[in-house]
Amino acid sequence: MAIQPHNEKAAATWGSGGADYDRISESIADSIEHLLNRLDIRPGERALDLATGTGWTARRLAQKGAKVTGLDIGAGVIEAARRLAEQANLRIDFRVGDAEAMELPDAGFDVITSTCGVMFASRPEAVASELARLCRPGGRIGLTTWPPDGAIAGVFQVMRPYMPPPPGPPPPSPFEWGREARLRELLGDAFELQIETGTTVLRMPDAEAVWQLFSTGYGPTRMLLQNTDRKEALKRDFLAFHEAHRTPMGITMPRDYLVVVGRRR
Repeated sequence: MAIQPHNEKAAATWGSGGADYDRISESIADSIEHLLNRLDIRPGERALDLATGTGWTARRLAQKGAKVTGLDIGAGVIEAARRLAEQANLRIDFRVGDAEAMELPDAGFDVITSTCGVMFASRPEAVASELARLCRPGGRIGLTTWPPDGAIAGVFQVMRPYMPPPPGPPPPSPFEWGREARLRELLGDAFELQIETGTTVLRMPDAEAVWQLFSTGYGPTRMLLQNTDRKEALKRDFLAFHEAHRTPMGITMPRDYLVVVGRRR
């Protein structure tokens, strides 16, 4: 599948974490289980996991008996996803592709998931249109998203001063997918939506351990560190942000999220 030219930089960024991205997914595994519980996956269902990363959610879908396709814009994470699925003896069709324009059949899936994934696409309306096209009538979509006032949005605020200015008009904030009004604007015409909140807690020994996790496995942080000439200042600010969540036993950071389940009208 082709990556659209305006998404080539994003593809390199999100793919850069490779197999290390799986540890990022592990750190939010309880939020993924929350979503899958609400979706009530049935054996034999055709499932598509978008922005699959290293395939954590796709593997869980397959373990529940679904026939799974996993798609991500980053070649590096898809390569790792294939290896991890093979090691787990799971048959999953992993592909590199662009969630804004997918070469997949109309109404081809019973369930479509994306766990903190498609919210980062540069053209949200295009993604919403593809979700509607690919989900069969009566089928379900399930998303987890980060809200604009949450801890993950805070991490991006820490990183923002070290990012180059975006070209032209800036893309919409991914954290708009964490507002119920915006979700209904994007998806409400095609899907009957239900939305609830949850909290996943990041527990690490110290802020240095969080830095190692993100600077190796999380594409945006990894690429920012690689490209900035202010590496020490970036690390200092990142550590300080997470140290604010220190307890006697280590870092304990609550991270609120939304679970969104939609039934195709």
